[in-house]
Amino acid sequence: MQPDFAARIEELEARVESLERGGQENKLSMVVFSGDLDRALAAFIIATGAAAMGMEVMLFFTFWGTPLLRDPKKSAPGKDMMGTMFGAMLPKGAAKARLSKMHFAGLGTKMMRDLMAGKNVASLPQMIDLAAELGVKICVCDLSMNLMGFKREEMLDYPDLMYCGVATFLEQAMGSKVQLFI
Repeated sequence: MQPDFAARIEELEARVESLERGGQENKLSMVVFSGDLDRALAAFIIATGAAAMGMEVMLFFTFWGTPLLRDPKKSAPGKDMMGTMFGAMLPKGAAKARLSKMHFAGLGTKMMRDLMAGKNVASLPQMIDLAAELGVKICVCDLSMNLMGFKREEMLDYPDLMYCGVATFLEQAMGSKVQLFI
């Protein structure tokens, strides 16, 4: 009888702790909707900061954020016409991301990259590498991949990269202390 009583006390303490936290865990769930350089940098700065603070982090890349995760060294043959067009029109990888404002036909983006390098601020590809080192999970939206004609074979080699739908992301986000949309 004694072990059951101790287990029951432990379970009740865990439930009380969960209620005190509002039922939320020490997690960050973020939708990365934008593929713009400045917004993607903000997403990865927040994600790596949260991971460094011990939070579990999941980034859900959808629509315009998805091209950031394409590997510029990879190609995926057998795409239909729309997939080929999206592939050609959208940046291929994080290094090709452009500013959301003041792009100025590439001049603004180049100036920002040069400024970042001069001040020893990590580039977007470096931030993605850091996120991988810190265990940040990335989920790529299956629907966005399908609509844009992207294939898994052309995506980055990232240790915690998975493909999921919105239900998987929402399940994760429901228990998260912090939810963001960038």
